[in-house]
Amino acid sequence: MTTELPLFPEDLPTQDLLIVDYDKLSQGDVEEVEKLWRAATEFGFWYMKNLATEELVDPMFAMGQETLALPMEEKMKYWQGNRGDSFGYKAAGATFSDFEGNTDIAEFVNVSKDDAFAFPVIVHRTYPAPVQKNMETVVRPFIRRKLELPEGELLKRHQEMNRSICESRCIKVPASPRRKATALGAHTDFGSISILFNKLGGLQVLTPGTKDEWKYVKPIPGYAICNIGDTLDFLSGGILRSSHHRVQPPPGEQANYERWSLVYFFRPSDDVEVVALSDKSSLIAEAVKKPSRVRVPLEQGVTAAQWFKIRQGMWRTDSEKGIQSYIATGEKYDKSRT
Repeated sequence: MTTELPLFPEDLPTQDLLIVDYDKLSQGDVEEVEKLWRAATEFGFWYMKNLATEELVDPMFAMGQETLALPMEEKMKYWQGNRGDSFGYKAAGATFSDFEGNTDIAEFVNVSKDDAFAFPVIVHRTYPAPVQKNMETVVRPFIRRKLELPEGELLKRHQEMNRSICESRCIKVPASPRRKATALGAHTDFGSISILFNKLGGLQVLTPGTKDEWKYVKPIPGYAICNIGDTLDFLSGGILRSSHHRVQPPPGEQANYERWSLVYFFRPSDDVEVVALSDKSSLIAEAVKKPSRVRVPLEQGVTAAQWFKIRQGMWRTDSEKGIQSYIATGEKYDKSRT
């Protein structure tokens, strides 16, 4: 990942995000904790500095590049399938990107946290050779540097060694100087917190209070981009905000280059019930009295693992219901959620 890349265009509208210092946060700095709270409750996106070093991130990019350079026949041996599973390989065009039935142009490989920590024991599945050979020295150290939650009710629902759908993902969007196809369609993330490392633009967020005003999130060297996912939105009764975002091909001269990004999806333990913690917090109890911002109603007793499979399956182009399944996700981001 040492190629000299063009700068992000200066004339594009970008979304201002708060910058949170992970070092100060981990030391309990009161002002930094308050800054994180503001970011998580007002918009749900923020920059994080001092979260991970290049020594951890660059080897993960290299592993992803080596993996996605394999012949398609080899990559398809590790295909995720169409039953709501996520770990393994996803080819471009496997998910819908809009209600017209257009599909995404991104391919990626997802590595389970459970498989990384248990390696060489197989928990969920095996992976392509470049992933397997880097599991102990590259993948596991990277995953361990995820964002830590404060002690309490949330921590109990995110135990590191419990089985979960936490995963790291390396994504490739092809160079597209003339093609304007969406890389990944508008969505909210399924889990609790997502941590993104990228060097080219393309990530866009929906401006709060609007239905169709999208702004780029400018990559800042050395900074991660973090956002709240659906399960923290649910658990907090909507106090923590899961916001819509999408990925477009890189803007300007950056479109001439492949866009590589690395994400860690931090999710609850599989058996955690996805329900507002109203009995644990008077603040949450008051919040749930307000109109719900949830797009897909959850039946009582639905666990994190079940919720993930429902959402994952509804996005797939090979689902039994086709585009109707995607429409049922409710991803037509209405104003009541912003």
